[in-house]
Amino acid sequence: MNFTIPTLDDITQPALAARLQHLLDNKTKPLGSLGRLEALAQRIGLILGTASPELTAPQLVVFAGDHGLAARGVSAYPSDVTWQMVENFLAGGAAVSVLARQHGIGLTVVDCGVRHDFAPRPGLVVAKVAPGTADALEGPAMTAAQRDMALANGVALVKTLPGNALLLGEMGIGNTSAASLLLARLTGLDIADGTGAGTGLDADAVQRKIGILRQVLARHPDARTPLDALAAFGGFEVATMVGAVLQAAQERRVIVVDGFIASAAVLVASALQPVVLQRCVFAHRSGERGHALMLAHLKAEPLLDLGLRLGEGSGAALAWPLLQSACAIVREMASFEAAGVSRSDDVPTSSAVQA
Repeated sequence: MNFTIPTLDDITQPALAARLQHLLDNKTKPLGSLGRLEALAQRIGLILGTASPELTAPQLVVFAGDHGLAARGVSAYPSDVTWQMVENFLAGGAAVSVLARQHGIGLTVVDCGVRHDFAPRPGLVVAKVAPGTADALEGPAMTAAQRDMALANGVALVKTLPGNALLLGEMGIGNTSAASLLLARLTGLDIADGTGAGTGLDADAVQRKIGILRQVLARHPDARTPLDALAAFGGFEVATMVGAVLQAAQERRVIVVDGFIASAAVLVASALQPVVLQRCVFAHRSGERGHALMLAHLKAEPLLDLGLRLGEGSGAALAWPLLQSACAIVREMASFEAAGVSRSDDVPTSSAVQA
C-alpha cells in the first residue's frame, strides 16, 4: 500500500484571532497578566475554530513498539520491558495510568509492533505491523510497506476516538535512539548533540550509543526525506504516531505533544505538512538531551519544564489542566463591562495575534 498524506488547511484565521484577543484583553485583569495562559487559550480557540473553546473527551494514546537496534545495547533495559510496561499500563499501575485517571482522560494502549502477543482486553488496540522493527544497523528498520501500514494504522485509530483532543504517549525500549536518529537526519544536527541517556545509561554507555547511532546514519546515507528516514530508523510506534498526528491535525483536534519521542513523530509529520504545528501544544521540555534542540527546531515553547524523561505521555497528562484552565478563562471569566469593574481609560486594548 502507498500512504496518502492528508491535505491540511492553514488555520491562522486573523478575524478569529482578533476576536479571541479582544475577549482576553477585556477580562477583569490587567492587560496580558495571565501571561502564556492567554496565548494558550488563543491557540486552542484557533485550532477548534471558536471564540468559546471547550475541550471534550480527551484521549491519551500510548503507542508501543519494539526496536531491533535495542539488541546493540543502546538502552539500559532489555526489550522485554516494552511488553511488561504495556501490561502495567493496562493494569492501571503506570504513571500515565494514574495521571489519566486523575484528570479524567481516556487512555488507550496501541500495540504497534511489540514482540509479544497480548490477550484482548478493554483499552488495548492491536495494530501490530510486525513483532519489532529490524536492526537499523543491518538495514532499514522497516520496509516502505511496513512504514505505510503503520501510518495508515495511526490514521484509522484516530478516526475511532471520541473527543477533540489527542494526547501523545509512547513506550518502546530503544526509541530514544530512533528519535535521535530522526532529529539528526531531518535537522542536520550532529548525532552526539541529540543523544542522551535514554532509560538511564551511564556516561560511557552514552558514548557507545552515540558511536552506534553514528554508524546507523552512515549505513543509510540516502534516507533523506521524512518518510525515507522514518523507514530507515523506525520505529513502528513512531510511524503509527505520525499517522495519528496527521489525522488529528486534519480533524482539527488539539494535539498535546509529550516528550522527545512524541516530538520526533511531530517532527516527521510537520516535515510532511508544516501546518501540523498550528494544531500542537507542546506539554513540556524533557530532560532527554535532544529534546530542547528538537523544540528549538520546531520553534515550540513547552508549557512545563520539570526535568521529566519518563515518556508514556506523562508530561502531556500533567499539562492537561493548563489547557482546561485556558479554555475556562475565555468562556467563564467576566469582562469589565459584565462585572461592573472600572478600568482606566488609557489602558490600551490590543488586537495583536499571539502565536
